[in-house]
Amino acid sequence: QGEIAVINTCGFIGDAKEESINMILEFAQAKEEGALEKLYVMGCLSERYLKELEEEIPQVDKYYGKFNWTELLADLGNTYRQELGNERHITTPGHYAYLKISEGCDRSCSYCAIPIITGKHTSRPMEEIVAEVKHLVAQGVKEFQIIAQELTYYGIDLYKKQKIAELIEQIADIPGVEWIRLHYAYPAHFPMDLMRVMRERPNVCKYMDIALQHISDNMLSRMRRNVTKEETYKLIENFRKEVPGIHLRTTLMVGHPGETEADFEELKAFVKAAKFDRMGAFAYSEEEGTYSATHYEDNIPQETKEQRLSELMAIQEEISAEEDSIKKQFIPIFQQIGVPNDFYNVAISTSFISNVDMDEKRVFFDTLRNFFERGIIEDSDTVYLNSHTHNKILTYRDSTDRRRLETRDFITISQAREILAGTTADTTDIMKFVKPNYRCDTRASKEELKKVLMKVKKESEKIGLKLNI
Repeated sequence: QGEIAVINTCGFIGDAKEESINMILEFAQAKEEGALEKLYVMGCLSERYLKELEEEIPQVDKYYGKFNWTELLADLGNTYRQELGNERHITTPGHYAYLKISEGCDRSCSYCAIPIITGKHTSRPMEEIVAEVKHLVAQGVKEFQIIAQELTYYGIDLYKKQKIAELIEQIADIPGVEWIRLHYAYPAHFPMDLMRVMRERPNVCKYMDIALQHISDNMLSRMRRNVTKEETYKLIENFRKEVPGIHLRTTLMVGHPGETEADFEELKAFVKAAKFDRMGAFAYSEEEGTYSATHYEDNIPQETKEQRLSELMAIQEEISAEEDSIKKQFIPIFQQIGVPNDFYNVAISTSFISNVDMDEKRVFFDTLRNFFERGIIEDSDTVYLNSHTHNKILTYRDSTDRRRLETRDFITISQAREILAGTTADTTDIMKFVKPNYRCDTRASKEELKKVLMKVKKESEKIGLKLNI
């Protein structure tokens, strides 16, 4: 309850539009009941359907599009000052922020309404982005989620060539920037130099969120993706070759007009072969104004779309379960060092298994036991054993304290040795508030993990640990 409500909407796909409309109706009812004085709506939905919304939901005092938000400020009694453009008030927890480097998209994917809503691709000047990052670092931001409708296109409009690799290097060089995570890349004409940056810069996560959508040449052509099956497989191969341990996330689509059973079988085989670390999928829904809506018939029954979606996600669930089972084989180590049997919230990243040698593992295991004995870590805490590039770290958080759900206290190998040697007077002196509430761990393949586990078993036996692997 309050005097004014401002609803920011999404108009990308059917589910998002429905959610936005339901929210508007909910607040419109509140206004009619006297619980609200003014109701404003802005964002992509009102950018796309302004007249329709004005006619259908007149209870809203005023609708704004995606880009005329300065009018909203004026109607709220404020003015926009250009010189304060980078002085953001972030709505995320204070240690991380989203950083949009461009707006719009020049791609012409058949199914996508984003270019209709946001317009042509417009890159932000590099110096403007760098200045914003410096300002946010001064506020305590440590991790940056780099976002755009199409990340890899950055710079073409301003600098006449792809400049995403150079931009990320400049951000990585700013003191205080500890993690950089890249979202929403496009596979066609991928800037290969970005792989070098990810490999060489320790504060650039070995993580790529890249929407591939499909794999059959028939569907890639109908979707107007400007990439082939062969090129897609080669791109994934290059990612894993040039950025060892990279964590790949993708999004796929089923039920696009013209998708045959043979196309879908190719897609299933692709998911099985690629073994993505994370994968999302959705069923095609026709969006008015898109190329698909005007050139294709939405000829695949909804039941078929849903069945294909279920089959595809079931394959990915098996892949995820397989990797999780490999990681769980490491739990006997904790049992051997005396971690309580009912302490199950220990997460071991595959990067820790792969990249931390046995001596360093032993230091962390002993540190864990030390922390349990001293009451620094309790059963309510969640412990992570991780390896991010050169920082071998033990992190933990107290799940009973909501304030600490958004923090990670971390200890490096050298600090762990100090604790065990008794040379650190106060453990809290070496804790640092640095990491967000999710990991930037890397992943090895199933075969690589098996080799590592066998090696760990052999090495552990030398120091008296018998592991049930």
